[in-house]
Amino acid sequence: MRETDEILAELTPLRRYARSLTRDEAEAEDLVQEALLRAHERRASFRRGKGLRVWLMSILHNLFIDALRSRRARERREAAAMEAAPLSHPASQESAVRLAQIREAFAHLPEEQRSALHLVAIEGLSYAEAAEVLGVPQGTLMSRIGRARAALRAFENGEAARQPLRVVGGRDADDA
Repeated sequence: MRETDEILAELTPLRRYARSLTRDEAEAEDLVQEALLRAHERRASFRRGKGLRVWLMSILHNLFIDALRSRRARERREAAAMEAAPLSHPASQESAVRLAQIREAFAHLPEEQRSALHLVAIEGLSYAEAAEVLGVPQGTLMSRIGRARAALRAFENGEAARQPLRVVGGRDADDA
């Protein structure tokens, strides 16, 4: 089977996954097209013997996450502008406020923890699949998820954020 045929065979799963992520037919089709373009541009990075489907879905997922982050940043800027407007009022519903607080706590997690937790908790990927998408060992992924969950639990309990860990026997930047 030629490479083009192999890629064409993955279109249906890619479209299905894109629709699941975007929940919009047109946006999903755009995402698939962008993923295929990115795969073509980076075809030299594909290693024969590795799963083509996982590679293509990783590209598609990363593009979706990039777009999501960009959209969230735009939404935060717009929300800040709306708060500054004299006619804006904060949400009166307790649940909306709580959800915003949790969203903010999640957004303040370090990127590697946020992406690991998102892939497993929201996207439902197994630890092995998420580790492959992120390009890290499974133990590293599990550690990131554990730290992210601990930080969110600390937020829930009203605890202050932990200080960064120091390297035992090492030197910190302020000691230099």
